[in-house]
Amino acid sequence: MNEQAHRRPPKPYRRPKKDPVRILAFEALRAVDERDAYANLVLPPLLKKAREKDDFDGRDAALATELVYGTLRRQGTYDAIIATCIDRPLREVDPPVLDVLALGAHQLLGTRIPSHAAVSASVELARVVLGDGRARFVNAVLRKIAQDDLDTWLERVAPPYDKDAEDHLAVVHSHPRWIVSALWDSLGGGRAGIEDLLEADNERPEVTLVARPGRSTTDELLEALGEESGLPGRWSPYAVRLAEGGEPGAIEAVREGRAGVQDEGSQLVAIALANAPLDGRDERWLDGCAGPGGKAALLAALAAGRGASLLASEKQPHRARLVERALAGNPGPYQVIAADGTRPPWLPGSFDRVLMDVPCTGLGALRRRPEARWRRRPEDLESFAPLQRGLLREALSAVRVGGVVGYATCSPHLAETRVVVEDVLKGRGGPAVEAEWLDARPLMPGVAVLGDGPDVQLWPHLHGTDAMYLALLRRTA
Repeated sequence: MNEQAHRRPPKPYRRPKKDPVRILAFEALRAVDERDAYANLVLPPLLKKAREKDDFDGRDAALATELVYGTLRRQGTYDAIIATCIDRPLREVDPPVLDVLALGAHQLLGTRIPSHAAVSASVELARVVLGDGRARFVNAVLRKIAQDDLDTWLERVAPPYDKDAEDHLAVVHSHPRWIVSALWDSLGGGRAGIEDLLEADNERPEVTLVARPGRSTTDELLEALGEESGLPGRWSPYAVRLAEGGEPGAIEAVREGRAGVQDEGSQLVAIALANAPLDGRDERWLDGCAGPGGKAALLAALAAGRGASLLASEKQPHRARLVERALAGNPGPYQVIAADGTRPPWLPGSFDRVLMDVPCTGLGALRRRPEARWRRRPEDLESFAPLQRGLLREALSAVRVGGVVGYATCSPHLAETRVVVEDVLKGRGGPAVEAEWLDARPLMPGVAVLGDGPDVQLWPHLHGTDAMYLALLRRTA
C-alpha cells in the first residue's frame, strides 16, 4: 500500500456560521475606530435595522449593546492582557483583528458566557470578517486568555499599587493614566474615592427622564412606565429613572416632547440657575451654548412658568436645529438662533439669567461615551481653554448688573472648572470682571456631599449623575 493511501482525506470546507449579534457588535466597533463615531450614535440605527429581521430579538439587542459598550469601557485592560499573549507589539496588529480579540476578551473576562462558547463564537466571527488565516491567530490568543480569570490577569499585567498607583489604577480600571491623574486631583482624597469613581465610569448608566414643568409630570411618567420600569429621581423634582429594559420612546410624553431623556446632573444645573436669587427683574433668560437642547428645554419650561422668555443660542446650525426640536411646543416665549457666543449678536446687559454650558473634554460623561477616554489627549485642554474663558466673559457681559450667570461643564477637570472661573474673575488673560461667587449648594436641596462650595461638582459614584460642574456668579458692576 503506497503512502498516498495512508493519508487522511482533507476535511471538507465548512462555511463559517454567521452570528448576527457579534457581527453587529464588530461593525459598531469598526465605525467607532475608523470614523471616530460615537457608539451611542452608531448603535441605535444598527439595532433598528437588525430588529427588522425576524431572527433578532430583544435579548440579542441587549447582548450586542453589552458587547459594544463593555468592550469599549474595558479596552485599556483588554489591550494590556492581549499584549502579553502575542509575539509582536500591539500596534502591529491590524485594528479589525484587535476588535475581534477585544470582543472575545470581554466575553471571556467580563461576562458570564462560558469560556468555550466565547472562544468558539469569536473564532467563527473572525472567520466571517477576517478569514481563516487570521481566525487561527484569534483562536490561539483567546485560548491563552481563557486560561485565567480577570483578577489573575490583572495581578499579572498591572504594576503594584505601591510602586505606581496611577498606572495600577489605569490598567485595572481601564482609563488613560493622565485621566486617572486629573480625576484624582479634582476629587481629592485617598485610594477608595478614586477607585469608586473609576468603577462608576465603567458601569452602565441609568436612563433618566425629565418631566418638563407645565407640560408633563413625574406622576404621568411613572404611571406610563409602571412600577417595574419607573423609579423616582434621586435629586431633581422633575426626574424619573428607568429600570433596565425601560424604553423612553414608548412613552407618549417623550414622543410629544413634553418630557425627554436628560441626566439628573444636567437637570440640577438648570434648576439651580433658575432658582438663584436675583436683584430686580426676572424676565429674560439666555442659554448661550444650547445644543443639543436638553437644558434649554428645561429652562424654557421653567421660564414660561414665571412669564419669562428664553433665548437659546447655538453656534453650529445643525445643533441649533436640534435645540428647535427640543423646544417645540413650549408654551412660553422663546427663540432659537445660530450664533457664536464669543461674538454675540445681543447687547451687553440684556439678560437676567445666563447659562453657559461650555464645550469641554467631556470627561464627566465617560459612562455614556466610553470611547472618549481613548480619544482625548492632555493637549485638548489647551485648545478648549481660550474658548471657555471667552464664553464666560461674554456671559458676564450679557447679564445685567445684579443678574446671575451659571458656568457649567460636563468635565470635572480643574483646568476646565474652577481655574477658568478664577482666571476670568481675576483678569488673567483678559480684563477683570466685576462679579461675586454665589453658593450653589443651597440651590440643590437634598443633594449629598456637595463639598466646601461655593461651586458644585457632581460625581457618578456619589450622586449617580454625570460629573457636572456648576459655578454661579452674580455680576456686581
